[in-house]
Amino acid sequence: MFPRVIALFLSLLGATPLLAQEADGFAPRFVSSIPLFEDDSAQPPKVFEIREQHVRVPTVDLTVETDDLWERIRRGFSMPDLNTDLVTDRQIYYINRPGALRQIFTRGQRYLYYIVEELERRGMPTELALLPMVESAFNPMALSSAQASGLWQFIPSTGKSYRLEQNWWVDERRDVIASTNAALDYLQTIYEMHGDWQLALASYNWGEGAVGRAVAKNKAAGLPAEYQYLNMPGETRYYVPKLQALKNIIAQPELFGITLPAIPNRPYFVTVESRVPLDLATAARLAETPVDEILALNPGYKRPILPTAGPQSLVVPAEKLEAFLINLQRHDPANASWKTYELQEGEGLEGVADRLGISASRLRQVNGLSPRARIGTGYTLIVPSESEGDRISLASLMPNRPQAGAVEPPPPPPPRALVQRTTMRGKNGKQIVIERKIAVAAEPAPAARQKGGKPEKAAPPAKPAPGKAAAGKSAEPPKAAAKPSAPARKHR
Repeated sequence: MFPRVIALFLSLLGATPLLAQEADGFAPRFVSSIPLFEDDSAQPPKVFEIREQHVRVPTVDLTVETDDLWERIRRGFSMPDLNTDLVTDRQIYYINRPGALRQIFTRGQRYLYYIVEELERRGMPTELALLPMVESAFNPMALSSAQASGLWQFIPSTGKSYRLEQNWWVDERRDVIASTNAALDYLQTIYEMHGDWQLALASYNWGEGAVGRAVAKNKAAGLPAEYQYLNMPGETRYYVPKLQALKNIIAQPELFGITLPAIPNRPYFVTVESRVPLDLATAARLAETPVDEILALNPGYKRPILPTAGPQSLVVPAEKLEAFLINLQRHDPANASWKTYELQEGEGLEGVADRLGISASRLRQVNGLSPRARIGTGYTLIVPSESEGDRISLASLMPNRPQAGAVEPPPPPPPRALVQRTTMRGKNGKQIVIERKIAVAAEPAPAARQKGGKPEKAAPPAKPAPGKAAAGKSAEPPKAAAKPSAPARKHR
């Protein structure tokens, strides 16, 4: 037995030079022709072969920064995969609509770099960079029937909870930078609540309370509490499968016959602060960029001109930054396409319109003011120039309602109608009542009536002039005050 073992070790030592020749990276493999410890007195000597492993395993060097943003996104995938029939269904849905998918990717190339940067800074999975594809198809102006707005589809109340300002000038639910930071804050919160990214995504769509109740219900019934086992609305049931389908397509686009647009791994936009009053049409001209591109990068602004209060932040393409700064230094604010004007004491809209060389009706239109609206001192008007910049592109920024401070008088009450009834006797002797409505002019509202229908307290009678009235007697009240209002007017 021992001679055979010694012979085995000698044969292995003889193979050492061959192992040294495998320095090119191929892994050697030992193949024996017979079992190692079987009695082989009638068998030929054991033979050990060394064969090359010709299949290399592809590797990714994560220490080298990639020039392709899609590859950077793939490297950050870290959510557990969901493998269900609904994922397959959504994959088929997307690949059968290559035009829509191409439009989503084209829109997304403006915003993806910033989102990925924020995700990596927070240590979050880069799959979340694809969530705006599900929420809004990367359209920052998207508005749902529930009034959810922006890339991340915040409803007004949740937006306010996450400090997204919403007023006449701006809606930060549509602002790319502000809404992204708010969305990632929210996603981090609900992930910490559930400890599971799929449940966090379901909460983003359905609400964290609803998901928590569904999880508790499954646990109480002894059922699995993972996402795919929960009883949930149809929209939420398809929500995570949509994201998983997009993840699969982006992970292996060639497998699905999809060509992704090239997106460089570098910033697409930068933010600049301007102390010079700017409007979006002028900013586009200074940045040597189409107005539509400036609108896509600054979707949070609801007016053609930037707010006058506070610093003016503007997002411009990174490659146009130098040209913008040079042109801004040469810019004369008097040449702006849009301006603002604050009403001074004693001024009215009509007088301002005449002085600025614009019709009062046009000035009311661009400010969302009806012909009956009244404005006063301190009200800020937006004023177009003769050219008005790019009217077509900026048409969506025209206000459909005035800013705070405009008083819209209530509409006049409808005309009153009196019903006149006439009783007649018919041919068979029966009485017939004929009714006829007669329109009469509406009575003016009593001066004592306040907003809300509550009457004011009666004013004390005026003191009589000395020598005009006897002591203890008051002047006769006016007849209008002695007549009570008609009961029907209480509820109008």
